Amino acid sequence: MTGVLAIADHRRGELRDVSYEIATAGRELADDVGGDLHLAVISGTVDDFAEKLDRDGVDVVHTVDHGEEYNHDIYIQAIEQLAADIDPQYVLVPNSVNGLDYAPALAGRLERPIVTDTIGLESDGETLVATREMYGGKVETTVELEGPAVVTIRGAEWPNAEGTGDAEIRSFDVEIDDAALGSTVNGFEEVAGGDVDIADADVLVSVGRGIDEEANLEIIHDLADALDATVSSSRPIVDNGWLPKNRQVGQSGKVVTPDVYIAIGISGAVQHVAGMKGSETIVAINTDPNAPIMDIADYAIHDDLFDVVPALTAEFA
Repeated sequence: MTGVLAIADHRRGELRDVSYEIATAGRELADDVGGDLHLAVISGTVDDFAEKLDRDGVDVVHTVDHGEEYNHDIYIQAIEQLAADIDPQYVLVPNSVNGLDYAPALAGRLERPIVTDTIGLESDGETLVATREMYGGKVETTVELEGPAVVTIRGAEWPNAEGTGDAEIRSFDVEIDDAALGSTVNGFEEVAGGDVDIADADVLVSVGRGIDEEANLEIIHDLADALDATVSSSRPIVDNGWLPKNRQVGQSGKVVTPDVYIAIGISGAVQHVAGMKGSETIVAINTDPNAPIMDIADYAIHDDLFDVVPALTAEFA
């Protein structure tokens, strides 16, 4: 038993960035145990996906051509059969909406322990040391697992695998038990897109629960207008109905990489940080100097947003 099997992630015909990040994480872990990195893509336009996934460090790309969209039961059956064929030490799964859906069930089927939402991995071939964050990112913890394991990795913690590799592309035929399929994808209903796509914005003025009430959003819009920026938010603002879903940044919203990201009254929960940590410059405004957002900010302003935001607006108006 050696090597690593990593699973790519795609939605609506597009590979997610975590598919390239998991290749980097998988290569590092495969080097630790002295094995190969096998990267698998299941369903969708697998041949096209395989070409894109052939990056430096990938030894084999396995394609499972079965259906167009993600299906929980198909993924479990396919990965279980792949694991039986490859016999990997570790199975890496994206800590995504889909990954978190099937990873626990997969671990059960493989009779392996599982550790989720990891931000660092090391192994000596026998013991896996996984690094995770707790308490909203305030502390890091390590978990040690003996023997083979299933691991989910958090997006934006590893760089994308780059370059063009020379991986072997293998088509893997799975035997799907149709009687075990508990669901099928019948279609999609798009969330209203609104008038902007925050993923395309160069400058984002993002607001969190520190704004206190909906009426106070006016000062956020004023600053955005002065900076010719786009307004975005953390999840509580959307949950309160103060901004539409298309403005939400984070794991359950959108991943954004603007030139400038101004986080106003946002504490920096891990789910939010995962969606914006790739921003080129991060400015945080918060009354709590120990808020996790302050640790990743390039510029941290420890002050009351109701004093700072109007002053910034006046400066740039």
